[in-house]
Parts: sequence; structure tokens; C-alpha cells
Amino acid sequence: MLTYSFENTGKIPLYEHLYRCIRDDILAGRLTPGEKLPSKRTLARNLGISTITVENAYGQLTAEGYCRSAPKKGFFVTETLEKMPVQAKPAEVPELPQTEAKAWKIDFTANTMRAEDFPFAIWTRLLRQVVSEASDELLMRSPSGGVLALRQAIADHLRSFRGLVVSPEQIVIGAGTEYLYSLLVKFFGRDKIFCVENPGYDRIRKVYKSNGAVCAAADMDTQGVRLDEVERCGTDILHISPSHHFPTGIIMPVSRRYELLAWANRKPGRCIIEDDYDSEFRMTGRPIPTLMSIDAAGRVIYMNTFSKSLTPTIRISYMVLPANMVKPFFEKVGFYNCTVSNFEQYTLARFIGDGYFEKHINRMRNIYRRRREELLSLLRSSENAKRLSIIERGSGLHFLLRFNTRQSDAEIVERLENMGIHMRPLAAYYEGEHPDAEHIFVLNYSNLDVEKLEQGLFRGIAGGKD
Repeated sequence: MLTYSFENTGKIPLYEHLYRCIRDDILAGRLTPGEKLPSKRTLARNLGISTITVENAYGQLTAEGYCRSAPKKGFFVTETLEKMPVQAKPAEVPELPQTEAKAWKIDFTANTMRAEDFPFAIWTRLLRQVVSEASDELLMRSPSGGVLALRQAIADHLRSFRGLVVSPEQIVIGAGTEYLYSLLVKFFGRDKIFCVENPGYDRIRKVYKSNGAVCAAADMDTQGVRLDEVERCGTDILHISPSHHFPTGIIMPVSRRYELLAWANRKPGRCIIEDDYDSEFRMTGRPIPTLMSIDAAGRVIYMNTFSKSLTPTIRISYMVLPANMVKPFFEKVGFYNCTVSNFEQYTLARFIGDGYFEKHINRMRNIYRRRREELLSLLRSSENAKRLSIIERGSGLHFLLRFNTRQSDAEIVERLENMGIHMRPLAAYYEGEHPDAEHIFVLNYSNLDVEKLEQGLFRGIAGGKD
């Protein structure tokens, strides 16, 4: 007769405790396949519990396939069950690498937004309006490319701000550019060779490779990616950031742009992905026209994100397909659901459509311009000014700094970290060795509190060995 203790069962129901006890006996082999279980009344009387408790436990065991019920005969352990190995103790989970960010005194690698810079009051008010006025739309499944309201708002913004005339149907919304990159790999196929700039944002290479694509790196000159390098790599899909290259800051001249468009037109299937990640923050002059705006053959896919203009934690990016790619794209990968919440899509649509996004960009451009000028002024007036070379092109939220020193990049990084300063060398963005990048570092300043920086910020690093 089965005998189990019902003491210290905690808050779980009695039937569930009994179910677990019998299930464990079956899995451990103490109850063998085909063995008849006690009748409900007999087991209830033996354990001092109600018949309903036993009936519920047997019902759960039957539903999960541990036992079967035979009319007028009772319950039997399922014959097809095999004895399961008993786990003596929980399996040990390997220790994962620590992902928690270190609290640096100064972090020149971060490109986040300060809390006081984000328009929380406006965003919250618009979100409440959306919940109140568009509740039905919020609960409807979003189209693969994103909700029409947001795609229309983005199309209007591109027309007024970037001079790019596109229809909402050409726009695809996604949770971050990495997701959109993966969609493009699925669309073009893993047999295509994707090519990125060298140096470049290393996460782009990782995303392409993790999706099974062949990813090559083409070297650059002072005008951007070199055409001979693009040809050498056997490139099918070229990924570039012509309006403000990361991390060098190079702005590609129109002559090089037309060369690349001519390259794309020479062979069917070639395409250029234009990454326009921080076009809103050109500090001098008008924004650089997009490559897509001068593409007459439909070979350029335009890509942008709200990570720079709003905050990286709002995971909303978008790409604009050439008109001739819209139908084949959605026929091939249109079954994927949009990865952005309707709540965020409709809120952002109102934020853009009601004019708040333009006002926010104008305000942030002034804030970042002031922050940039203060940092540059501090560097130029510091005691180390003659030992530092600033490389900046009046655009974006970063610039380069060269240390005139005999120390290696590794030594500079170590000394900076000992001072509580986090900074990444330009060489880290290259694939392969590039000695000409030595002693040059990338400074992101969007969340920097310049007032807390000291005049002797890089004392002991510039100027050679101590």
C-alpha cells in the first residue's frame, strides 16, 4: 500500500502533493509499468485524506500520461514509461561572465542619454493619451513592417528633415538595428557576401556572422570605404555610414558616393545599406543628403534608429526599402511579427506627428553642441594641450583624440583605467593590424558631465614615458 506523509506540505494543495509523490515513485521505478494503483477509497482511507483529493491526484497523473484508467478495473501505471534516472542533486550552472557595467569616474565609451535630457513628462502624457484613445489599436496585431501611424510619421519626418520622399509601405520597424540586419540576411540569403567598413562598429560584423552570413571588411581612405577594397572582397551587400562614419567621423564626398552607386549598378543583386545612425546631430551646417536620395536605380536601403536621438533603451529602429524591393521583401520575410510593442509605436508616432520630436532634436542639438564645445575647450586649454591632437569634423556625438606619446595603446588603457577613465582605442575597431591607428582614442561625450572634468584630465599619459 502506498504510504506518504502529508506533514510540512506548505501551501500546495493536498492533491498536488499526492500527485508529486506518486509521480516521483513512477519515475524512480518504485511503481513499475502496468502496476495497478490502489483504489481511490482504499488509498484515501490509508492516507487519512478525502476521496476527492485522491481522485484529483489520479486525474492529474492520467492527464500527463503517467497512468491510465481502465473502466471498472481502476488505474494502472502506463506501460510505455521508461525508468528515468534519478537526479541526486541539481545540475551545476556554469558561472556566466559578469555583464554589470563598472562604475567609471569618466566613461568615454558610453553614448547613453542623461535622465534630465529625456522628455519624460511629454512621453508619459502621450502614452496616457494613446492608452485612453487608441485602446482597440493597441491590442491588435501589428503588421510585419510596423503600425501604419508610425511608418507615416517617419515618412513625414524623412521628407521634411532629410529630403527623402518615401511611402509608409517602404518602411520597416524593428526592435533595434541588429534585428533589421538579421532580417536582411534572411532576405538576401547567406550565400551573399556582406561587406562592412574597416574600421567600423564591430557589433555589425558580429550580427552578420552570427546570422550565418559571410562578412568581409574593406579598408578606408580619407574619403570613406575604398572601391578597390569593395571589389577585392567580392562584395554583394555593402554596409556603410557615409554621412558620418563611426568611429573615424569621415564624411563621404559626393564623388565617392556616385562611384559606389555605379559599382552597385554594374551587377544584378548588389545592394548598399546606408546606416544614417546619428544624422540628426550635425553641429555645423545642414545635414548631409542621404545616399538613398541620389540613388536612381533602387540599390540603397536606408537605415536609422531612435537610439541616438531619444535613448538606446527605446529599442526602435527602422529601414527604408527601395520601392522595387518592397514586394519581394515582404513575400520572403513578411511572416515575421513586428518586434516593437504597439504601446511604444503609437506613442512615438504621436511624439513625431505632434512636433515634439523636432523640438526635442533642436534642444538636444544645442545641449550636445554646448557639451562638445566645453569638452574641446577644456582639452585645448589644458596643460597637456600641446601633447594632444583633436580629430573632429563637427558632426555626431563623438570625436577622436590622439596622444603624442611613446606608450602603447595597452599601456594607455591601463593607466586610464587606474584613473577611473574608460576609453577605447581606435585600433579596437579595426579587423587586423593597423599601426597608423596607434595612440588614437574614441571619445563619446553625449552623457558627459564636463563640469566635473579636471584640467589635468590626461596628466601623465600624454608626453611620453614617465
